[in-house]
Amino acid sequence: MSEKSQIPDNNNNNAASSSSGKKPAGEIGSGSSYSGQRMTYPNRAETVNPDQATLREQWKFAIRQYSKWYSHAWGTAILAGGVFFGLGWIIKGSNPLPSLQSSSKSPPKPDEEK
Repeated sequence: MSEKSQIPDNNNNNAASSSSGKKPAGEIGSGSSYSGQRMTYPNRAETVNPDQATLREQWKFAIRQYSKWYSHAWGTAILAGGVFFGLGWIIKGSNPLPSLQSSSKSPPKPDEEK
């Protein structure tokens, strides 16, 4: 019981300080101009670094996720390019790229006079 008597009673200290009407300056909601709720962080920072095995596992997972997203992005871009090319072909009625026109439709070349 002697240990308990050495621990200060926080309830008595808070009651005395709350009667003066002052809030601690460190709180976000302590300012009178701020009317929002107090902000809490659900995922606090870890106090110690994880072991190497955990870091390695997390790094491998992150690489796999990035690779998957990267390949999906390229696949989507290629698919969209093909779709737009096909749509251009349907709208125009022929090849939408002028550089790939057949040589039969190219303008006649001027005759060279000798």
